[in-house]
This record gives sequence, structure tokens and C-alpha cells, in this order.
Amino acid sequence: MYRTDSAADMSLAITAKGVTKTFTQWQRDNTGRGMIRNLIKPEKRVIKALDNVSFTVTNGEFVAYAGPNGAGKSTTMKLLAGMLLPTSGNVGVLSLSPARDRRTLMHRLGVLFGNRTELWWDHPIIQSFEWKKVVWNIDDITYRKNIQMVTELLDLAPLLKTFARELSLGQRMRADLAMMLLHSPSLIILDEPTLGLDVVAKRQMIDFLKRINRENGVTIIVTSHDMDDLEEMADRILMISSGKIVYDGRFDGLREIAGDLTRIGVASSAAPDIPGGTHLSSEGGVHAYEVDLTQVSIRTVMRILSEMDGVTDVEIRKAPIEQVIARLYQKWR
Repeated sequence: MYRTDSAADMSLAITAKGVTKTFTQWQRDNTGRGMIRNLIKPEKRVIKALDNVSFTVTNGEFVAYAGPNGAGKSTTMKLLAGMLLPTSGNVGVLSLSPARDRRTLMHRLGVLFGNRTELWWDHPIIQSFEWKKVVWNIDDITYRKNIQMVTELLDLAPLLKTFARELSLGQRMRADLAMMLLHSPSLIILDEPTLGLDVVAKRQMIDFLKRINRENGVTIIVTSHDMDDLEEMADRILMISSGKIVYDGRFDGLREIAGDLTRIGVASSAAPDIPGGTHLSSEGGVHAYEVDLTQVSIRTVMRILSEMDGVTDVEIRKAPIEQVIARLYQKWR
């Protein structure tokens, strides 16, 4: 069993220390000469998905885990859930080893991958819930309490007798989330939980996750390519790039690293020239600019605009977090 080094570590839901994960890919060449070469001397390539990754997550935290495609996000989630083993380093989840104590850990952990389901496809979802109660040996009091909670907060009452195959994507995601929570996990791992959801379904998912984190103290670590969703949900973000942790902190800190990017909208008869600003678009007499306020002050920008003829309105707001992250990805590459 994985053991923490001190009593203080009992406050940690997740510990990753020097974790490296490599995969071997056998290379194939289907040409005549290549096939013979494969038989005599097979060629393989070693992919390092994670490279000496270390981080901790405290009980009760809501943490976003983000990075570009192929950065190592899903690999990390699978290591935490015990679905993969690290090549080197140590992983601890709720003071247990995901590799050696997986059965024990599963009774305290919830895992949801956005593109997979545990629902019985040709049965009403309530039967899937009841199946989990029996197989997981969930006691009656806990089951009734959790069924009532998820039915109310995820608006599942009209769906309990509906076959899983008849659900929309948003409905299925809500049902999968509900099923994951029936055994009262203290930590949940979510890989792309809002993938493909419409605006309403996404709103329900985010509000529910924030509520169980705030009111029930459930620790949550979540991945997503939608940075606006992550910024709304999580208090802290871990950024991974090329298998390495490149940032650990608050979202505001990302803006400081990327530069203080600001969007300025100017209503005027013609697109003005703003020193230090990048013109993004013009539509209906409104001209959008991106300005890095570490290079030019907002006072200077406003003074220049106030002295221009034809300017009737100015709007200033932070650049979307998506744009901040895109700039950082380019820098890290």
C-alpha cells in the first residue's frame, strides 16, 4: 500500500512524484523491402508521454489540468485511476497506490471519461443505477440519499425510465455523472466532461460540479480543451506541455506570463491607429484590437483615442483565456 511520509500528507488527495510514463510504438513499413526489414530487425520508437511530473492536490480543491493534444493529460488521468502504471516515479491517490490498491481506491474514487459510458445501453438508466448499488454493495441509506441528490440537481426525474440509447449526449453525460456519484466518492477525475455538450447541458454540468465541490467538499481534477469552462470551474490550473508541468497556479498568473492582453473595441468612422495594438477585425463601425498593457499603458491608449476625431465609444475587457493559452502554447513549443 502507498504510504505518505508524514501526517500532514493526509490532507493531500493526490501526490505525483517524479512520474515518467513511456510507450513503445512499433514502426511498420508495408513495402516489400520494408516488410523484410521489419522481420529481421523490427524498428520501434519510444514515446515519453510524461517526463518527471510532480504535483499535489489538496483535499477539497477544484483543479483544472490542461494542455495541447498529446501533452499527457489523459495519460495522467489513467495513472491516477490505476488504468496505467508509471514507468518510474510514484503516484498516490487518497493515500493509496492506484496500482496496488485499485479495488480499495475505486470505492473512494469516481472517474468519468467524456467519450465513454457505463450505462447499460438497452435498459432504462435507473436499472444501471440499481445494478451499481448491488455490485458496489452501496448501503440503502447512501443510495437513497445520492439518488435523491443527483435526480434533483441534474434534473434526471424525467429520464430515469428512459433507455440509455435514447438519451441525447447531454442527457447521457448527466446520467453518467450521476452514476459515478452513487457511492459518494471523495475524489472525482473528469476527462473532457463537457465534450460535445450544448450550452444548456454544459451549464448544468458546470453548476453541479461547482456545487458538490463547494457544499460536499468533493475534490475534483478535470481536463478540458475549453479553457473558458476550466476558468469558470476551477480555482487552480496545472498546465502540461510535452509531458512536463509548465505552470501551476491561478488563471490570473497565466495572463501575467503571456503579457497583460486586453481587448479594446473602438466605435469610430474609420479604424484608428493604436500604437502597440494589433487590429483584429472591423464590423459595423466597431474596430477590435488586442493590446498588451505591459508594452503600452491604458492611460496612453485612452489619451490617444480621446484626441482622435470620429471616436464615439470605447470598450475595454480582458482577452479571452483561450487566446492567452494559445499564445503560451506557441511559446512552449
